[in-house]
Amino acid sequence: MVAIILAAGQSSRMGDGPEKQFRRLNGRSVTAHAVSAFCEHPAVTQIIIVCAAERAADLTASLGDLADDPRLRITEGGVRRQDSVLAGLKAADSSAATLVAIHDAARPVLPRAVIDRLLTAMHDGAAAALPVMPVVDTLKAISGTAVDGTAVDGTVDRSGLAVAQTPQVFHLADILSLHQAHDTDTEITDDIQLIEASGRPVITVQGDRRLMKLTTAEDFDILETLIRTAEGSDQMIPDIRVGNGFDVHRFSDGPGPARIGGIDVPSAHSLAAHSDGDVGLHALCDAIFGALGDGDIGTHFPPSDDRWKNADSADFLTFAVQRVAARGAIIQHLDLTLICETPKIGPHRAAMQQRIASLAGLSPERVGVKATTSEKLGFTGRGEGIAAQATATLVFRSLADGGTHGT
Repeated sequence: MVAIILAAGQSSRMGDGPEKQFRRLNGRSVTAHAVSAFCEHPAVTQIIIVCAAERAADLTASLGDLADDPRLRITEGGVRRQDSVLAGLKAADSSAATLVAIHDAARPVLPRAVIDRLLTAMHDGAAAALPVMPVVDTLKAISGTAVDGTAVDGTVDRSGLAVAQTPQVFHLADILSLHQAHDTDTEITDDIQLIEASGRPVITVQGDRRLMKLTTAEDFDILETLIRTAEGSDQMIPDIRVGNGFDVHRFSDGPGPARIGGIDVPSAHSLAAHSDGDVGLHALCDAIFGALGDGDIGTHFPPSDDRWKNADSADFLTFAVQRVAARGAIIQHLDLTLICETPKIGPHRAAMQQRIASLAGLSPERVGVKATTSEKLGFTGRGEGIAAQATATLVFRSLADGGTHGT
């Protein structure tokens, strides 16, 4: 079976921060969760991820070691969902598989049992199969699209209704042919619609509540709770670790700007350093390494190594975030305090917060950026440099990672 994972969406309802397919959920990117489910299934011969061309490199980086799976291929998506599906189908190797599973990356938790049930339905003669969940809430018909302040027209009979999930499984040749023949002016919201219109039998299988689609920021908290509850009672006693970081850089004799918090800030002078001198990101890296018990920034990026000459400190923070994921942990919160008389941080605080959140795969409300002065005291008070202190809060998914609750 070929697996096509759709990761080209723009996440318009997710709010600030990176697109949902790049956000982290229990230590992994959302897309990595979906890819992992297919990598671990023996029936999968090829995995095609469809994404925007300009995000292919970011997507590859977000997958970690999964990117090395020889079955994996990334292809460019289209403007609409159906355009991306067709691009994925055209990239599929029909010589290696006759079935294809089409899955939304925004449904990151895919239990193997769901895939098994879908394959059984296809082997029993279905033209297509999809997981569904029963409708348990009372349904109301309303007069408009807005849910707030709209008149109710009546109650909808929920008997015979179900909520569709993905992956949806098809015969590869059939669904490719139907997509190629489809009227491109008519938008479809799932691929089963094409099989339905052809009159061929579609079979449902039992879905899973963890297969929920991530649509809003609140959905992440709900799904993380479901995952931890399912993983066992140990997860109900979280293993929380806090690390602190501190860094100092003096101003150079050269002209600005100064790189602070991942952005260029107007300044009379740049910061002197072996790398780009980003005092804020350096402190954040050390805070993360401290929470991991994993040395410090000098351990991983020694100033004696010319590879890091003029290096972008965003790469250092990205590395630190990847170390967190490799240890089975998630970053719960990052907090940064910058101490300086100049340059003024206030006008650039929001941009720093956004940049750090993007690098760490967090929503901006999980990143704090503050600034203060030392009341004209010391080297910062004399305007000779900048100091930064940071705190990182990590939550470990497993107590087996060297963690205990007392001895």
